[in-house]
Amino acid sequence: MHGAQPDKPVAPLQTSLIRAGLALAVIVCGLSLRWYGFPLGLPAFVVKYGGSLLWATMVFLLVEVLLPQLSRSRLAAIAVAIAIGVEFSRLVHVPWLDAFRLTTAGALLFGRIFSLWNLVAYGVGIAFGVWIDGLVGWAKAR
Repeated sequence: MHGAQPDKPVAPLQTSLIRAGLALAVIVCGLSLRWYGFPLGLPAFVVKYGGSLLWATMVFLLVEVLLPQLSRSRLAAIAVAIAIGVEFSRLVHVPWLDAFRLTTAGALLFGRIFSLWNLVAYGVGIAFGVWIDGLVGWAKAR
């Protein structure tokens, strides 16, 4: 047995709305970190990799919103594949993609510089997303 089941299961739409709300909260935290981290005197490491961690958490939560029927492990695998794909896409240089990367949206969504350390931050961020979703699942089961 995998644990107690809730008396009243949460509707799929409600679950997706909760996950979308969590993703929105993570987006706000990530943007706040990027915009206010340096002015608040946070170390560059925290701003850079904290943002990457939150970006990956957002990816995991958005994948959950789009594919709510999948298990957390499958969702995490998809989020990892997306994160790896985005990071390695930074090694591809074509004029239109490089131009997009120079915009704020392009920098936030795709980044500009390839870094293996980002992959570590993404892994931690996706694990954080799995943990958050588990907490929400636990809270719903009470």
